Amino acid sequence: MGKKAWVFPGQGSQVLGMGVDLQQSEKGQQRFSQAEEILGWSILELVQGDEEKLSQTQYTQPCLYVVESILVDLCKEKGISSDFVAGHSLGEYVALYAAGVFDFASGLELVKQRSLIMSQSQGGQMAALMRFDRTELDAALKEIPDVVLANDNSAEQVVVSGTSQAVSLVLERVKAKRAVLLKVSGAFHSPLMAESGEKFAQILDRTPFSRAQIPVLSNVDPAPIQDEQLLKEKLKQQMTRSVRWLETMLALPDLGIVEVTEIGPGKVLTGLLKRTTANLGLKNLSSLADIEAG
Repeated sequence: MGKKAWVFPGQGSQVLGMGVDLQQSEKGQQRFSQAEEILGWSILELVQGDEEKLSQTQYTQPCLYVVESILVDLCKEKGISSDFVAGHSLGEYVALYAAGVFDFASGLELVKQRSLIMSQSQGGQMAALMRFDRTELDAALKEIPDVVLANDNSAEQVVVSGTSQAVSLVLERVKAKRAVLLKVSGAFHSPLMAESGEKFAQILDRTPFSRAQIPVLSNVDPAPIQDEQLLKEKLKQQMTRSVRWLETMLALPDLGIVEVTEIGPGKVLTGLLKRTTANLGLKNLSSLADIEAG
């Protein structure tokens, strides 16, 4: 019988109103209340408020983690399970929670600290390129200092990250159907985040991890991992290293996976999978109704 995987979207997938229906469940009410105690503000109020505020890193990341984690809890209550998990950037924290590496509160505290550290970073730029020449991009990244491939999302969509000048040079040199500067505070997933990464590594060191109950494909090493120390080391590297999502997607069929469910708002990862892998069954779970429908 074929295996199943859960994948979790990260920053950029947030939408106003996400997760509001989850308060209709007992587990949702419990988690939203628990989150407010940890964060000092209400997830439910924020996701129903101002879109610009929701898009700020220090709010986006905790909101996504809480909403996606509640969806995981409700899936497990209904007996829905998975053989592998993976998450895109912030989504990796939900994957680790789903695999039992840490509890809900520990994961949210990590995300809270991560989002604050990342929101305070300065002096960098990120840009998305769609339908570009990969050979030109590889050459540009090799020749231009202070810029890296931050998110290798698919054959047709990537994000570069580095100094503003270096990112501008890449955009000038590489032909792309579309290029968009991202509204972020820093050069995420690049060596420019080294200082932030060191701060966060100290927080990770103080956080207990357990062996994953199911294998996790990490962003920096898309191979199934269950060892808790190795998963922690990979998470430490995530802030300064590339999100190798294209490789993650290509690895899924080789693991015997026949069905992938994106758990969280939107269908960003489903869209990437559809354009990258063939013969995979794709599903989305973003609401209480989706879970109840099975």
